[in-house]
Amino acid sequence: MIESATTRDRKRYETAQRITACALRLTDRHGLDGYTMEQLAAAADVSRRTLFNYFPTKLDAVLGAAPEVPAEHVDAFRAGGPHGDLVEDLAELARVALSGTTQDRATVEIGRRLLAGEPRLLVATHRRFEGITDEFVTLVLEREGAGFDPARARLLLRVVLTVFDLALDAFVADRAAGGADLVDLFDRQLRDVRELFR
Repeated sequence: MIESATTRDRKRYETAQRITACALRLTDRHGLDGYTMEQLAAAADVSRRTLFNYFPTKLDAVLGAAPEVPAEHVDAFRAGGPHGDLVEDLAELARVALSGTTQDRATVEIGRRLLAGEPRLLVATHRRFEGITDEFVTLVLEREGAGFDPARARLLLRVVLTVFDLALDAFVADRAAGGADLVDLFDRQLRDVRELFR
């Protein structure tokens, strides 16, 4: 039977998630330098070669794969959609990225704790967010035209990423209640921010 691209993509995503969850647990128990890539491969039940195909370093494995936004959503944003409001349309891209993830609270909680205690992870996370910001600033400028201030686009992206960060904090804090998913929490945080600046 021929495997569909969707099925292959799903399996690839699940494998990447499993590797990252194992990397987070191993780092939480032993520190970033306290285990080898071979031990990570064994914990994730993948070959060493497969592990390196997904993540070239332990740091990359702990950070996990960056959320992706399908091209059709990016194209719709670039064309001024889907709602015609820049902030709401950026939020829609964030929702699409978040809805493609299946994060469990315990794993996110470990990641948040490690960020607070491992400077290399904090630096790497900051670099990743800067890269994401750069990509989306370019996208905003393509959409809004040359007259749109790049500094303003960067500010907007940093606000959206801060809202995302706050949603992660709320996601972990909401564990006991078994409550909302990341998309809902992102929407709540964004609504609160927008109301504050009215």
